[in-house]
Amino acid sequence: MSLPPLVEPAADLTVDEVRRYSRHLIIPDVGMVGQKRLKNAKVLVVGAGGLGSPALLYLAAAGVGTLGVVEFDEVDESNLQRQIIHGQSDIGRSKGQSARDSVKEVNPYVNVILHETRLDNDNVLEIFSGYDLILDGTDNFATRYLVNDAAVLLGKPYVWGSIYRFEGQVSVFWAEHGPQYRDLYPEAPPPGMVPSCAEGGVLGVLCASIGSIMVTEAIKLITGIGDPLLGRLMVYDALDMSYTTLNIRKDPNAEPITELIDYEAFCGTVSDEAAEAAVGSTISVSQLKDWLDARERGERDFTLVDVREPNEYEINRIPGAVLIPKGEFLTGTALEKLPQDKPVVLHCKSGVRSAEALAVVKGAGMADAVHVGGGVVAWVNQIDPSQPAY
Repeated sequence: MSLPPLVEPAADLTVDEVRRYSRHLIIPDVGMVGQKRLKNAKVLVVGAGGLGSPALLYLAAAGVGTLGVVEFDEVDESNLQRQIIHGQSDIGRSKGQSARDSVKEVNPYVNVILHETRLDNDNVLEIFSGYDLILDGTDNFATRYLVNDAAVLLGKPYVWGSIYRFEGQVSVFWAEHGPQYRDLYPEAPPPGMVPSCAEGGVLGVLCASIGSIMVTEAIKLITGIGDPLLGRLMVYDALDMSYTTLNIRKDPNAEPITELIDYEAFCGTVSDEAAEAAVGSTISVSQLKDWLDARERGERDFTLVDVREPNEYEINRIPGAVLIPKGEFLTGTALEKLPQDKPVVLHCKSGVRSAEALAVVKGAGMADAVHVGGGVVAWVNQIDPSQPAY
């Protein structure tokens, strides 16, 4: 489906800009008018992480005149494997400021607007209203639904991308002309069903593959060239090196979006069962350290179980833990491996998966089981910083 150009052309290009964008200008479908549209465009990128990094760099290189960046986080060493807009010297810096400096280095003619805040119901409409187009590369469902609903309410198009391990997805959503994100995913998956990149990992270069496609779609929308991915989902498998395109249709029976909702409640970070199980049964890493010391002295006895995956267990671990992945709790096979004569303490990376496993254990009658809030992340940060984080 071809669409009219999203942005009117700027009045002119300077001599320096003509020189910089000459390889665009000699493409008949882009030309001087298309480049002027890019100059006049205001594009917001939500997140300066895995997908935001290549997206921001290529949008800047293409000559998009105004780039907004929504980012509240700081650069961590584990980001550098895929978030190429940041470098070694940026560790500990604001991701937004690091991204701005990199964009300016790529193209000093780009105006960068930083929104160093967490996107939420109170600010999303105001932030989005100042832009022609949104690019969403976030990695959590609550923010994805928030971005979608705000875009629908404001009548804004947006390009969506998602990555996990070796696979990526891209589409264009614009409710006024085609499907929206809720037509693809009417409901969020059950809590714990879809692991995040932090839990499951992602091949770093996959960010470049998906991020560049997102920018290609943005350029097509801004200039009005080609056939955008509106109404289509592109699925990329890096291991097979295959691209599959699936059609998406609007749901004629879908409830209209009239307001923003509680997205954390809608998506649920953990299931109701896990949240209920964790009440009164969550210990801190400092408590766990005391318990482990007491166990070492023979004053306490319990079994510490790590419910992460084996590859995570190889990176770092809490001493004395045995590995039983969460999947074995969901199938029930873990229960026969647990002792019946001593308490069980569960942990994972952050406390989400262990809460889900805790619900299973308590459902099996082990009322004195507990889990560790914050998991290995808290252990490394507060107890044993000599171990690597991930």
